[in-house]
Amino acid sequence: MTRWLVLVFAISAFLTAGSASAQVKVTPLDFHERTLANGLKVLSIVDHASPTVSVQVWYKVGSKDDPEGRSGFAHLFEHMMFKSTKNMPAEKFDRLTEDVGGYNNASTYDDYTNYYELVPSNYLETLLWAEAERMANLTVDDAVFKSERDVVKEEFRFRILSQPYGRLFYLIDKLSFTTHPYKRPGIGSIEELDAASVTDVRSFFRTFYRPDNATLIVSGDLDQKQFDAWVDKYFGRIAKPTAAIPRVTVTEPDRTESKRFTEYSPIAPLPAVAITYLAPPASSDDATALDLAETILSGGESSRLYKSLVYDQQLAQNAFSNSDTREDRGSFLLAAILANDKKPVDAEFALLAELRKMQDAPVTDAELSKAKNQLVTSTLQGRETNDGKASALAYAAVMLRDPARVNTDIARLQAVTAADIQRVMKKYFTEDNRVVIYYLPESMRANAGGKGQ
Repeated sequence: MTRWLVLVFAISAFLTAGSASAQVKVTPLDFHERTLANGLKVLSIVDHASPTVSVQVWYKVGSKDDPEGRSGFAHLFEHMMFKSTKNMPAEKFDRLTEDVGGYNNASTYDDYTNYYELVPSNYLETLLWAEAERMANLTVDDAVFKSERDVVKEEFRFRILSQPYGRLFYLIDKLSFTTHPYKRPGIGSIEELDAASVTDVRSFFRTFYRPDNATLIVSGDLDQKQFDAWVDKYFGRIAKPTAAIPRVTVTEPDRTESKRFTEYSPIAPLPAVAITYLAPPASSDDATALDLAETILSGGESSRLYKSLVYDQQLAQNAFSNSDTREDRGSFLLAAILANDKKPVDAEFALLAELRKMQDAPVTDAELSKAKNQLVTSTLQGRETNDGKASALAYAAVMLRDPARVNTDIARLQAVTAADIQRVMKKYFTEDNRVVIYYLPESMRANAGGKGQ
């Protein structure tokens, strides 16, 4: 029986079990773990089902580590790492991956930046050399810096300034956090990028792009002994810097009172309402219950928010939630983009009413089963690929600080009860822990004298 048929049957058995307590047995990921003398953490999964390998390097540097007044540096390096090195011309990564039928990409988050490639397994050594090369010998000069800075600025214009609700999502963290650098936008700021110098950028690279701040993860068709030898050959020779890695130590304080903000947009066609609550870290025992709460609230068009605000009350054209857990304190978002001629205050009350329902009564067995089915299925489907296996293992190692959690988190998810969800809804969704943002078209500014337009 093929592996994908095994997956289908496993998911089908889970979906037809008809109970929130139904369990699906998941084959654990068998991984190998070691740490080099220079501090590089190395994780590998041997899987010969496909003649490919996923190569990923996760650096423990994200937008929260941007220097004060220089937001966007972590994002900038997501782009610069694909330029030239001492021994590799610019764009060579595309040639080493795309030209052999693979792909490459990278992402910047609040807590980390990850680089990932998928290639035929006979190119594994080449990709290990290339990743070590850009870790050790990236070209950081004025020409590359200015070129990629322009790329990031253009991305800001496209994703933030030209999208009807781009500014809203830019503002959510800025208004939700008072102290922690999570309040700084990960994409950066045009003004702060313009104020940066190539000297600033070189210092950032030397500070964070180093072996003892990185985790190498490889999954797929590899020979463990040969892989270890190649890692020693290419990464083992990179020196460990003597300077300490600066870490964010500030903690976002508890909110002691609710806050309200009204912002205006020159291009938003309709009002929007966003409500945020501070949430626990990703490693918290409560994070899984909040993930399930998010799915019950907005996991599809039959979810509570969509059904109530879009279908039944016709207050909104879209309503959604997001459990944004991070290494430190995260946030939980509820939001709605209003339907034509509807009032923000009505959408706010409707969102809060759905929260109160989950606080006042446990979710139903059917809702809990469905939410677990959605999350387990998504997880299992992701782990059918070498890329997915590597990403799951990397997240456990880097964000949860325990690679073994890759093999326990599905069981943790399935163990959540309706009482657990009701408990976290009462614990975190309090009036004092609330920030409310009205995001209104500029044309509504003239009526700003009234509250809850």
